[in-house]
Amino acid sequence: MKGILGRKVGMTQMFTKDGKLVPVTVVSVEPNVVMQVKTVETDGYNAIQLGVFDKKEKNANKPEQGRAKKANTTPKRFLKEIRDMEGSYNVGDKIDAGVFALGEIVDVTGVSKGKGFQGTIKRHNQSRGPMTHGSHYHRGPGSLGTMLPKRVLKGKNLPGHMGTETVTIQNLEIIEVNINENYILVSGNIPGPKQSLVLIKSAVKNQRKANPKEIITYEETIVDEVVEEVTPVENNSVDAADVKEENTEVVETEKVENAEEVKETEEASN
Repeated sequence: MKGILGRKVGMTQMFTKDGKLVPVTVVSVEPNVVMQVKTVETDGYNAIQLGVFDKKEKNANKPEQGRAKKANTTPKRFLKEIRDMEGSYNVGDKIDAGVFALGEIVDVTGVSKGKGFQGTIKRHNQSRGPMTHGSHYHRGPGSLGTMLPKRVLKGKNLPGHMGTETVTIQNLEIIEVNINENYILVSGNIPGPKQSLVLIKSAVKNQRKANPKEIITYEETIVDEVVEEVTPVENNSVDAADVKEENTEVVETEKVENAEEVKETEEASN
């Protein structure tokens, strides 16, 4: 048996290399600390107690503070025992996402979303009555039983509180394990709202062999931008005075040429 505690982040999708889409749930898995080790000699069974997510020391009682001190860590908000854990662990050891491998089959346990007080149609998936033609029965619970007992029999589906129940989804597959970013991708959906606590354990009714899926991964490539530096041209600035002098010289030469042409035409006419 293997197990680890984490938080449900949300759902996304992955694509395999053979073109299949796999819906997955992202579970954030911080390193779990072994808070206590139980053995057959001392407690009657073998188990380890995992703790995750720190809480303020002033909110912890003295037994919790004492266990945290023995484990050389801070008091934890959530504690969970896992029986017959594979491997040998000591108090203070840490378990990360690497405890599971790709393709393993697991069971995920969480607390379902709370939906408040609901009727029998939503709570028990019953059918409603006719809404027209003078019917007086629409969304009621229906008959409450026979006439002889003169009471409602146990187990009758009635309106009441819905949700907030411990639910286990069995035989889900590990799609990806990322130790650096502390998350696990599990196929399918798991119970509970976002940021709720979930427990991932080895599957109890597993009859499948590990068959890891080849997931398409994308890598970001950083392209270095080549910036061409424009070197300034030296002595390229021309003063306005120099431009004015050059223009006056051009005008004077044109005037001289025009005067010579007029003189030559006058002599030719004479």
